[in-house]
Amino acid sequence: MKSCTNGQPRKVDSPAFTVTGRPEGTETIEVRLKDLEAPRYNHGRGSVAVTANGTVAPGAFRYASPCPPSGRHTYEWTATAKTGKADGNRKLGIAKARKTYPE
Repeated sequence: MKSCTNGQPRKVDSPAFTVTGRPEGTETIEVRLKDLEAPRYNHGRGSVAVTANGTVAPGAFRYASPCPPSGRHTYEWTATAKTGKADGNRKLGIAKARKTYPE
């Protein structure tokens, strides 16, 4: 797929991924994508249930793809582990990962 560099992100399905090292009691993971050079742009977020083995199916949520209007931007995924509704959706932990796009 061609890199998006026109500043007009496309809505895309999330890829399949596995969550490891999550805190005990985690029922959901809230994921959010942020462009560190354009932090006001909302790329979206999703909240997904986590299976016992930590797998999340492809397409569990949709978000606006990385697509800087010029040059390279650094994007940061934030994953927040939360309890279930019965426990007030408390935050249990946060993990972050960064990647520059396009490479």
